[in-house]
Amino acid sequence: MSEAADHGITVTEIAAMDQSIGVSTETTAAFVGRALRGPLNTPVLLRNFGEYRRRFGDIWAGSSLGPAVKHFFEHGGERLYVVRVVNNARGAMICLPASGSAAVLRAVEPGSTEKIRAAVDYDAIDDANEELFNLTLQRIDPETGLVVDQELFRKLSYKEGAKNFVGDALLTSTLAHLEHPYPTHRPEPTLKDGRRFESSYVVPVQAGTDGAELTDYDLIGSRKARTGLFALEEIEKFDLLYLPPPSKGVDAGPAAILAAELYCRLRGAMLIVDPRAEWTTPEEAVQGVYDAGYASPNMLGYFPRVMHRGKPDAPHRAAGGAIAGLLCKQDRTYGSWQDIDQQGMGLQRYLRPALAISDQDCHLLNRAGLNVVRRGPAGRARMTGSVTMGRGSEANREFASLPVRRLCLQIVNAIATASRWTVFEPDDATLARRIRVQVLTYFYGLDDLGAFADQRFIVQCDAGVSQRADNKEHGVTVLLVFHPTGSEEPISLTLHLTAAGCRVGSTAFAPSIDCPPDAIPG
Repeated sequence: MSEAADHGITVTEIAAMDQSIGVSTETTAAFVGRALRGPLNTPVLLRNFGEYRRRFGDIWAGSSLGPAVKHFFEHGGERLYVVRVVNNARGAMICLPASGSAAVLRAVEPGSTEKIRAAVDYDAIDDANEELFNLTLQRIDPETGLVVDQELFRKLSYKEGAKNFVGDALLTSTLAHLEHPYPTHRPEPTLKDGRRFESSYVVPVQAGTDGAELTDYDLIGSRKARTGLFALEEIEKFDLLYLPPPSKGVDAGPAAILAAELYCRLRGAMLIVDPRAEWTTPEEAVQGVYDAGYASPNMLGYFPRVMHRGKPDAPHRAAGGAIAGLLCKQDRTYGSWQDIDQQGMGLQRYLRPALAISDQDCHLLNRAGLNVVRRGPAGRARMTGSVTMGRGSEANREFASLPVRRLCLQIVNAIATASRWTVFEPDDATLARRIRVQVLTYFYGLDDLGAFADQRFIVQCDAGVSQRADNKEHGVTVLLVFHPTGSEEPISLTLHLTAAGCRVGSTAFAPSIDCPPDAIPG
């Protein structure tokens, strides 16, 4: 899929049939939060912190998104989608005089640091024509004063209903749109010192605003409008989701966490959940988890927060961005099926745990589904435990293990993406064999990397088993049985692949792999 998302249009590239499934794909994270500027409700792919600063502004005291992004890249992350959301923020307003009326332009991107300007001229327009005009829009970097974006619109009309009406033309603009009331005449040229052939620029008469602090509902957004969390519908895949604390001293609320967990379950991703600021002891953290009802294998929690070395009086910080970066680094270096407590997987030296945790309390926290940030070798803090917040909520207790859960998600997502072509093929035994070979080849590749305890895995496929009687639902079902490294028991999953997507279920009566390897099909 293209890395550029366009509102209203989602393009999904389907892998070619029988194409091999990649075993080493880069882990992608997604953060949703508040920023100084940038596009709203649009996933923007970033590969370094410099790109974040250029597109969304610098670190800002009004939001923890910037520090979280910085931590992500400092700790090994390489692919991050950022979705900017606001609460009643407003864009800057420009008024272009138009013979007693005005063409009122409003910045598309709200925020106090969004600097735009406009110019009007009549170049290449007949002097007798009193309808048409040219419009130039520019975005200015607030720090350097340089032009960072520019749009040119030629021979626009001020008349509503005209084919080149300015309001319609600006529907495609990423800088400004036309507001009511519409002008009754064409805008006057913005001439520099009255010189006919040298244009000047009009700056906003009303600055933009940053709005109020985010609420849970700003973070959640609307599925129909694809705002908030649901703006991620515009991208094909993400593996980790994180909601940085909306503002200083304010955590993401239970409504946002619940909605994010449900969305991660739907998209096959893990949600990173920060400990709440009021949890100051292990006992409070454990009780807080139970009180909040957090019990999902798609949630990764931790305790305690971290503090800046050398600043003991500074507020404790959430480490979700750093943990997301470490998980991306782990997948690239060791594989998602490994414990994150590995050499080279520590936090940066300037971050240390806000609280020392004893071995007894560490065990207590792990049982509650919380990983523990503890001092490690060479003084660098590490995340220990490798647990999810499942706590036995799933039929398969192995999903309480973070490596097992993440490997399962990786396998399901990879197979579902690479096997989309199957729903357009005729249901027959040949199709089933082709899918089985494709998946087995993928499994052998994972086994070579050490993802499985042994090669006793099963792949069975039945093309057409999901087909409805009215022939409206063409589908393929794939049964998987495998034994992840570090797991006490094998895992069995059933994938139902249809044109509507992939549905995953545990298999209560899966074939046993406790037999000689040469007796196992595949």
